[in-house]
Amino acid sequence: MEENIIIDVSHVTVRFNLANQKVDNLKEYVIRMLKRELMFQEFLAVRDVSFRVLRGEAWGIIGANGSGKSTLLKAISGILQPCRGSIQVNGQIAPMIELGAGFDEELTARENIYLNGCVLGHTEKYMKEHFDEIVEFAELKDFLDSPVKNYSSGMKARLGFAVATAVHPDILVVDEILSVGDYAFRRKCDRRMDEMLSGGTTLLYVSHAIEEVQRLCSHALWLQKGEIRMAGTAAEVCKEYLAEQERGS
Repeated sequence: MEENIIIDVSHVTVRFNLANQKVDNLKEYVIRMLKRELMFQEFLAVRDVSFRVLRGEAWGIIGANGSGKSTLLKAISGILQPCRGSIQVNGQIAPMIELGAGFDEELTARENIYLNGCVLGHTEKYMKEHFDEIVEFAELKDFLDSPVKNYSSGMKARLGFAVATAVHPDILVVDEILSVGDYAFRRKCDRRMDEMLSGGTTLLYVSHAIEEVQRLCSHALWLQKGEIRMAGTAAEVCKEYLAEQERGS
């Protein structure tokens, strides 16, 4: 892998097996499995996708719901394993893919900051040094000792983003979760992502807000039914995508 290539996705296919029959309980599921009566239908969520991301680039991944955007990010982040192809990542990833991922709902925000930092590979000492910065950015000082299960979706997004971006990862992966936050906080997150990009962080950004992709990203990947429809500069890809949406409306 060339030194300047931070993510190399080569002919990646991700497959899911969908049950053909509705099974109402675990007992019935186990019995059918043992009797080999449970039938599955193969579903290819991502199909033969290849692209390369250079260090410091910002890529927007766009497409309709169900086009494979989140599945691709999960494969790049190591959460899902492709059934075909390969993914090479040359750097530390901070994934923000699912709201509350990495949090223990029973623990407080204070405890989860250290837990999440540990998941990202940082020491307790490092997290102590950045603790006040995280709390200040998340604007959750009054709720630090409340269990995360009592947080709203917007509060969880604040905490997750504050932790992920305080540790200065090589690669930041963001999948639409900031859409649950209020307008002022989204602008605050945008400013931090701008700062990180200026500092050399690589960004993979999934959003239906095409104007945000155009503003934040230098490149874009358009997925349609799991396949690459177009890849190139964000300006060119977003223009074609919007034109397609207009033709279909």
